[in-house]
Amino acid sequence: MSDGPLARYRKKIADGALSHDAMQELCAEKLQSLFNALRDYRPNNGKGTWYERFGLTKRRNDPEPPQGLYIYGEVGRGKSMLMDLFYETAPVEHKRRVHFHDFMQDVHERLHKFRKTRTSEESDPIPPIAKDLADQAWLLCFDEMQITDITDAMIVGRLFEQLFDLGVVVVTTSNRVPDDLYKDGLQRQNFLPFIGMIKEKLDVLELASRTDYRMRNLTAADVFVYPADDKTPARIDELFAKVTEGARVGPDSLRVKGRDIAVRAAGAGVARFSFEELCTRPLGPGDYIALATHFHTIVIDLIPQIDSARSDWAKRFNTLIDAMYEHKTNLICAMETSPEDLYTAGDFSFEFQRTVSRLTEMRSQEYLDQPHLT
Repeated sequence: MSDGPLARYRKKIADGALSHDAMQELCAEKLQSLFNALRDYRPNNGKGTWYERFGLTKRRNDPEPPQGLYIYGEVGRGKSMLMDLFYETAPVEHKRRVHFHDFMQDVHERLHKFRKTRTSEESDPIPPIAKDLADQAWLLCFDEMQITDITDAMIVGRLFEQLFDLGVVVVTTSNRVPDDLYKDGLQRQNFLPFIGMIKEKLDVLELASRTDYRMRNLTAADVFVYPADDKTPARIDELFAKVTEGARVGPDSLRVKGRDIAVRAAGAGVARFSFEELCTRPLGPGDYIALATHFHTIVIDLIPQIDSARSDWAKRFNTLIDAMYEHKTNLICAMETSPEDLYTAGDFSFEFQRTVSRLTEMRSQEYLDQPHLT
């Protein structure tokens, strides 16, 4: 075994980038087994003779797809990092790694487009959409599978049944055991077959590491850097590298109500922004809630002392902090001055005192130790 997720994982340990963790290594071994199985697997994706495609005769020699993997556990245990090691090395040309929320947004956009262009009222959009998805990528790696919306819950069963029939292999991470997906959701009884399908098609593994690598060695004294000086940018770079755990980091975007919020850098559930990107642009409560639930940690390069005339910036920052606080999202940031002096005069200065209070709590060890709420 010269390559693959297990070799990459062990190399990171040897290089000092990671500490050995028995549960992480077990997960890497499972991913390695799937890596090996994929070397000799290629799906038919519905191809075959005319008779076979229309079900008039049984397909011959359809390859049996290898079992995928469902990795669940608490935030910060290394699930995304391990899946990234697998994805980067997987011997598959047509593969896709995507946050599950973004994948479902893509599916809904395809459904909308289908309904606008369909020629028959009886047409079923799910089979052609599944076929298009499978043709584009037959290895799907999802980050953070969670289902909270009834519109998602009502279509995932049929969609994934089609994808699995087309030979698609799925690897996914989640904070929830499969049986807790869409827990207490409306019409959940109609969703339960999807859970059974996941447990049949995917090997379910709990990554039960006791260490939260997300905030390992990060103390309350680390998270706010102020007053900013020439060394501050390097310090924020260092903190961002620490909480992304050496995972694949790059530009990203989050789709909210049909539009994309650009993320300058993201990885391992951590997003990095400038203050200008978050608070001087026309973002609203829904945008901030989406960011706070999607990412467990947000890094802001430099929060300036807000001019008294810029109450709109102060209001947006207040709304952002409220969303992060409610969802126990961690904040790492640099500030020009102390939290108490960020915005002291202006139309919103009285209300901003709540923001100061929440910032004080968000830098406490007690806050940092709380689980992220999605």
